[in-house]
Amino acid sequence: MNSTAKDTIITSTDPRAALARRTPFFYGWAIVLAAGSTMFVRNAAATLTMAIFVFPMSEDLGWSRTLIVGAAAAAGVAAMLVSPLAGWVVQRFGARALMSSSVILLGAVILSLRWTTSPVTFYLLFGIGRLMFAAPLQIGASTAAAQWFVRMRGRSTATLGVTHSLGMGLFPLFAQLFMNANDGDWRMAWFWMGISVWVIALPVTMLVVVNRPEDVGLAPDGDGQSADNGAQSQIPTAAEMEVQWTLREAMRTPAMWALAIVGGLVFFIHTGVNIHQAAFLRDQGISASVAASALAVLAGGTAVGSIIWGSLLDRFPVKAVYAATAAWLGAMALLFLLVDSAGMAFAAAALFGIGIGGLLVVPPVAIADYFGRDSIGAIRGVTEPFVSGGQAIGAVGAGVIFDLTDSYTATFPVFSVAAGLAVVLLLAVRQPRKKQVAQPVAPYDSSS
Repeated sequence: MNSTAKDTIITSTDPRAALARRTPFFYGWAIVLAAGSTMFVRNAAATLTMAIFVFPMSEDLGWSRTLIVGAAAAAGVAAMLVSPLAGWVVQRFGARALMSSSVILLGAVILSLRWTTSPVTFYLLFGIGRLMFAAPLQIGASTAAAQWFVRMRGRSTATLGVTHSLGMGLFPLFAQLFMNANDGDWRMAWFWMGISVWVIALPVTMLVVVNRPEDVGLAPDGDGQSADNGAQSQIPTAAEMEVQWTLREAMRTPAMWALAIVGGLVFFIHTGVNIHQAAFLRDQGISASVAASALAVLAGGTAVGSIIWGSLLDRFPVKAVYAATAAWLGAMALLFLLVDSAGMAFAAAALFGIGIGGLLVVPPVAIADYFGRDSIGAIRGVTEPFVSGGQAIGAVGAGVIFDLTDSYTATFPVFSVAAGLAVVLLLAVRQPRKKQVAQPVAPYDSSS
């Protein structure tokens, strides 16, 4: 049993314990929805949300696009250092503590962007918000789902993907609506988005989340209980059959490092496209309202993709689904080269969004399926810096290409090459197998 379970004390009088036992459905789904609220609000610091601010902030402050998106890139680099800390926190104190504190800090820094006056303050404030997006909230929510579900891990993680997708679509629209309601003032848009973060996610996270089902006398997936009398079933559950790896053991396997590198490659594509998408569409002659709507369409595609890829995980090996996700992402990125109308902008955004849906679901499930749930927080803390690094390179790299060539055209083939490399790595990697300790064999008894 890991330290999260060991150090958590939930008494029978704790309202969460009473709630967990009285819900007419498995309480794990309440955990997923509560964790999903944090996935929803993390989009206050998402690249799609920043995309709404790139143009007005550049015009108002005289900053280059590369300078503005560089805040996300800088935070990505910092997240490489913060991710192991987030992994340690979730392993030591549990997902509830990590998610709650991260939501508090995220709301505070986002609303404080109202008063930013220099690149230094902007980088500091948005950078902290981006850190919460990149590491603690992602690790906290996916760890909560992995702790409560094993057999239905694909479906539960897909639910997180859907909530994140809703945030992807709604927070850019929130930003535009807040901006429009304040006569185009981007500062007030930041302020009200910060308030929204607190209102939406903080109460439910504090009141609902329990770190592990064992903390309230339950089992992952709701398994292990007889439907008739509540007695323990003699049939091993999916959680009991799952092989558990420590961080030290996982780090000795090629599979962990392969998954880490693949995560960096696919999120390089994800962020490189997302953060520059609105600006790219504007450069193609697409109106600001259509560009913002395309981001919402992308988010809708992401929600659909989360469901599709999550269902595929319940039917096919995780490696195959991951490779298909990477291939889809690389192919769909090329579609942006064909955008010359609102219809094509919506089509490219929707299809690319389906690929992003896979990134929200498949990578965390791959790590949990390969290494189990006991040390998943610590393992995610080590692999997530590769994701953050990929995001940083994607954001800055696309911006640099634009500044040098006055066009984003050259970026999309680069993204496709990255996808190809990810597919090759995934096809080459093998799921790790623990060496079994030989057991003494009883002498053969002919009478038996």
